[in-house]
Amino acid sequence: MPYRAPISDYEFLFRNVIGFDQIAATEKFSEASEDVVSAILTEAGKMCEEIMAPLQRPGDLEPARLENGVLQTSPGYAEGWKAIAEGGWIGMSGDPEYGGMGLPMTMTTAVNEMMSAACLSLQLAPLMTQGQIEALEHHASDELKALYLPKMMAGEWSGTMNLTEAQAGSDVGALTSKAEDNGDGTYSVTGQKIFISWGDNDFCENICHLVLARLPDGVPGTKGISLFLVPKYIPDENGNPGVANDLKVVSLEHKMGLHGSPTCVMQYDGAKGWLVGKEHGGMAAMFTMMNNARLGVGGEGVGAAEGAYQHALEYALERKQGKTPSGTIIDHADVRRMLMSMRADVFAARAIMLANAASIDMAQATGEADWAARAALLTPICKAFGTETGMRVSETGVQVHGGMGFIEETGAAQYYRDVRVTAIYEGTNGIQAMDLVARKMMDGGEAAMSLLDEIEDQAEKARATIPELAGPVWEATESLRETTEWLVAQSDMNNRFAGATAYLKAFARVLGGHYHLSAALADPEGRRAKLAKYYINALMPEYTGLLAQAQNGADDLYALSAEELAV
Repeated sequence: MPYRAPISDYEFLFRNVIGFDQIAATEKFSEASEDVVSAILTEAGKMCEEIMAPLQRPGDLEPARLENGVLQTSPGYAEGWKAIAEGGWIGMSGDPEYGGMGLPMTMTTAVNEMMSAACLSLQLAPLMTQGQIEALEHHASDELKALYLPKMMAGEWSGTMNLTEAQAGSDVGALTSKAEDNGDGTYSVTGQKIFISWGDNDFCENICHLVLARLPDGVPGTKGISLFLVPKYIPDENGNPGVANDLKVVSLEHKMGLHGSPTCVMQYDGAKGWLVGKEHGGMAAMFTMMNNARLGVGGEGVGAAEGAYQHALEYALERKQGKTPSGTIIDHADVRRMLMSMRADVFAARAIMLANAASIDMAQATGEADWAARAALLTPICKAFGTETGMRVSETGVQVHGGMGFIEETGAAQYYRDVRVTAIYEGTNGIQAMDLVARKMMDGGEAAMSLLDEIEDQAEKARATIPELAGPVWEATESLRETTEWLVAQSDMNNRFAGATAYLKAFARVLGGHYHLSAALADPEGRRAKLAKYYINALMPEYTGLLAQAQNGADDLYALSAEELAV
């Protein structure tokens, strides 16, 4: 079925839910008027519908392949990348000095989500490049910026992120890749990296790898790691791709999904690279890239959920079965339950994602610490809940199809297969939850409490017009506040970690209620108020059981020994 870009939903959220007017009111983003936003979203949506969406199925059926060391991408992907590049969608939020549009991250996030819904495998390529652009803008030398950023924003060159090694996994500090100073401003990088999304392609002139490695005097652990820019081809004196660097794609992973996206094992054998940031400051530079990448991955989940929902809805409208008013399965109560849950969760996850992006924009535009703290707080929630929503909604989409959902020809299963990894890469969702209850609570819960204050204030005001929705949101927020206070009081971090996943999900459920309430206030007699009522009455109440889990502590998790678990 054809993908339809949900432009009206983005515009509604911008206008009525996430406060985009605050962003447009800043000097930095003053050109992002409502008309400009609408025009850009419409144009991007058209590209996603007409060019990217038709590549979704072919990329799954004809994966990227490596033949005699040469990578060949899926049919049509080169044309898809060209459309993305020529539209300027890669450098949307990039610095105009280097060819970017300088637009708010909120707009880039919306466009990335549309691309994810249209063709997730291909969307990964610009997402990785955007992350590298962000890292270089903040940490690279002026010379590196001048050479690499214009080409990356134009889509002539692409970027990757090389963190993971086979023996290290999420323990980045255990990496063994090494770098040695060549004495001429360059370094020799040696090591092997795994799980490198879009580690190579056949449609860009150069592929630029950001690689974590340790200098000889680097201390053990993450504090001794440095970051290096290692291109596939070494630029010549004119800045054009020159001789091949000493790196190669060893193999491609055979994956459950995302077949169109080549996931590479990369080998570096004394490859020439340039330091990005300070020596031993690699993790700080890489986290600049990773934080925005986590927002982007949350958006991938939302996009996959949108695609799966549209796919399931179309089937439900056409599948004839049973005696119903329409003659199709959409009138069955349980099918309607699934579709309503899918749509309500997509709205909640999308609102959290855009609110996260809006906080990043406000922090950048104002320099205010409170906005930076809000962005940091929302990032793990956005990443985890967005990807969980992607998995849950795409799985439900298979169920709506019934037996046909298990048949590959319908395309329903691809959404689930493709989105499943998003809960794993860019920091597993469990790591996101641990980050939320640990690092994000180092302020004593101040950022969290500030957000809860805002939610309760809105709910209090909404009691005058829609008390049946405002009351439950206020009560849920107060329960979340009590659990947050309990978490902050725990000196044993394992007690926090034991309930971290449940706490994050509960936080997301309450945030979803808040944003649905905002929608109902703006559209009290319309479809959004009806959807809000369903979410607040049927889905948000999950927070009660989740908060109980969050406060249960770690003792029960360790009640059985490792030996007893194996019995």
